[in-house]
Amino acid sequence: MTRPSLHIVGVGPGDPELLTLKAARLIAQAEVVAYFCRHDRVGHARSIAAGHIGPGARELRFAYPFTTERSVGDVSYAPDMAAFYDACAQTLADATSAGARVVLLCEGDPFLFGSAMYLFDRLAEAIAVEVVPGIPSMAGCWSQAGVPMAHGDDVLCVLPATMPGDQLADWLARADAAVIMKIGRNLPSVRDALVRSGRLDAAVYVERGTQPEARVLPLAQAGDTAPYFSLVLVPGRRGLR
Repeated sequence: MTRPSLHIVGVGPGDPELLTLKAARLIAQAEVVAYFCRHDRVGHARSIAAGHIGPGARELRFAYPFTTERSVGDVSYAPDMAAFYDACAQTLADATSAGARVVLLCEGDPFLFGSAMYLFDRLAEAIAVEVVPGIPSMAGCWSQAGVPMAHGDDVLCVLPATMPGDQLADWLARADAAVIMKIGRNLPSVRDALVRSGRLDAAVYVERGTQPEARVLPLAQAGDTAPYFSLVLVPGRRGLR
């Protein structure tokens, strides 16, 4: 088998001890470590992996051109983000062509709402890429909250809070269990959808799950704003067996 030129490594939900053994080994062996971040911050994935990055590793800091400053609906959003991902992919391709062991860090699991997916889409046909799964944020959050989510043949839906309110309410009414992600400024519309679907009383809000400043409380008691690292859990049926 061809040795991967690039490892895309999931680093888990936040607690550094929830990094997998494989992820820790690959990060420690990497000669180049890449990660996404805001222009004014270190980067959450970088912080999680900090204890494993070798002192001689070269770091590639991929700072987003914008985050919440621009709406997804803005006509410039998609082309500008595509140009950003194009540039990041080229940087990684250049690093791998030089023969370096390259790791791209990704919060949670790379294939669940992860920015690393967009680089995988651009690189997977050109170079050898291995994706190392990570504990997804939802698993870290429901474990910390002590909320069993899906029993028996429950249907679990993973829903983005950015979807239109009518659609969100419809999915919530049909699902046995649900995880609502990408909360942020969408918290009021999420609460409204939960009320309309009759699921508000069961909903649990988790903020910065598995991290030292984590908060867990009924969604009905949460405010109207939420940080990026937050989600809502709506557990499925209970007492089936």
